[in-house]
Amino acid sequence: MLRLACLGLGLWSTAHFSPAHLRHRKYGTHPRRCVRAGKKTRCSDGSGPRQSLLGLPRTCPVAAQSSRQNPGHPDSSGRGGAEPRPVPLSYKLLDGEAALPALVFLHGLFGCKTNFNSIAKALAQQTGRRVLTVDARNHGDSPHSPEMSYEDMSQDMQHLLPQLGLVPSVLIGHSMGGKTAMLLALQRPDLVERLVAVDISPVETTSSSAFPTYIAAMKAIEIPDEVSRSCARKLADEQLSLVIQDISVRQFLLTNLVEADSRFVWRVNLDALAQHVDKILAFPECQEAYLGPTLFLLGGNSKFVHPSHYPEIRRLFPRVQMQTVRNAGHWIHATCPQDFMAAIRGFLT
Repeated sequence: MLRLACLGLGLWSTAHFSPAHLRHRKYGTHPRRCVRAGKKTRCSDGSGPRQSLLGLPRTCPVAAQSSRQNPGHPDSSGRGGAEPRPVPLSYKLLDGEAALPALVFLHGLFGCKTNFNSIAKALAQQTGRRVLTVDARNHGDSPHSPEMSYEDMSQDMQHLLPQLGLVPSVLIGHSMGGKTAMLLALQRPDLVERLVAVDISPVETTSSSAFPTYIAAMKAIEIPDEVSRSCARKLADEQLSLVIQDISVRQFLLTNLVEADSRFVWRVNLDALAQHVDKILAFPECQEAYLGPTLFLLGGNSKFVHPSHYPEIRRLFPRVQMQTVRNAGHWIHATCPQDFMAAIRGFLT
């Protein structure tokens, strides 16, 4: 029997996980990267976009100046002040006008870059800008790492954005990706033209206390080798349902269940996420503010951002605008994509 592990919250869709992906993680070769040239998407391995089992583009399974940290932001990674080491993130870049700051989307915990596929394509067409979507470390097609803090994830982006010539850029981060975007703006404001934090605050997140329970549930799942995808998903869902009653949460978690060498494994690095879950729910202490334009986009039905968070938001982001999307939950870009894109476009003008 194969013991599996995963956890996640974000948009849900189906993905295929190839043995090559496992090899790049195990032996340290670089993950795939995709760049759209004209109407086509070009990837670093010379291929086009990967396909799902249905034959459709895969919809799912987030430094130039220097890599040093701002001394005003202590390292909470548990390495005794050692400088975080960036990992080579997997990304997809849609082309656009080079004179305009690019839009950079960072997904939430247990999500992936394709959470924003449709929105990225639409905004690239509507704004004429380049649009970058990124897999955070230990997520999607990006490498696994034993380290998982916001300092680490900020450092990954500090390395990637100048490498791609996308500085300064417009950072748009949801949930965990929002905290990464906030810390990056606070540490390296020269890399950030403006900031959008989607339904998250620069404080400890208390609305996700179920995460450790999800981790335990995913670790307990057992699936025999050489079963079909539908059978594997059914078995996993049945076992998850004993602990997780919300079917939408289970459906999202199961998007991280992927096939490799006739076995089903979890794409996210559960061990690292479980070890560092307290850091992921927290936010590093910061003294200096980010003085660029900032939008906090909130879901009207979400409890992730509380009015008690507003003083800290305004302290760290004094040029903040607060906007609420009525009838939206935590995943505003999923439930209200048109309102989400309208808010982004309005903030850019």
